[in-house]
Amino acid sequence: MNREEAILRELNLYPLWQQRAQTKPVYDQEAAAAQPIIEQETSQSVMEKAGLQKLASCNWPELKTLVKNCTACKLRAGCTQTVFGMGDVQADWLFVGEWPDADEDVQGEPFVGQSGKLLDNMLAAIKLKRGHNVYITNIVKCYPPGNRMPEANEIAQCMPYLERQIQLIQPKLIVALGET
Repeated sequence: MNREEAILRELNLYPLWQQRAQTKPVYDQEAAAAQPIIEQETSQSVMEKAGLQKLASCNWPELKTLVKNCTACKLRAGCTQTVFGMGDVQADWLFVGEWPDADEDVQGEPFVGQSGKLLDNMLAAIKLKRGHNVYITNIVKCYPPGNRMPEANEIAQCMPYLERQIQLIQPKLIVALGET
């Protein structure tokens, strides 16, 4: 049994889990047609408002600077700093949380409080740890006041950043954490 099989068995995902073949994504035309025009326009206006037309060619330092200086939504004005993400930028495993909490806002790193301890324990259970073949980030890069759930437009503002992080990392597995 190889290492990947052992991990999948420990996560109770084997033998049901199957790796997808490396192919270009196939888009469901019916689903695309059903997508509201407003949502499509929002995506374009997000890119324009944030000045992200050249996002697709950004490298890590440029992307970090864009996130740090982003003022596209009201969240940036109320947080201490942006929480970009941390870890191995060539990781096979990408963990994506929802948004930074107050502790993460102060420290500038994702998953540093109780949720961070839980995540570290879960990583240890599958013989992984932060910074070693693991990258951790959030959908939203700024702490919402009162730790409220971000609004749809705030999430939309940050999605291009997350999408670029995924493109740069090219993980083999993305683990979504939380309800969102």
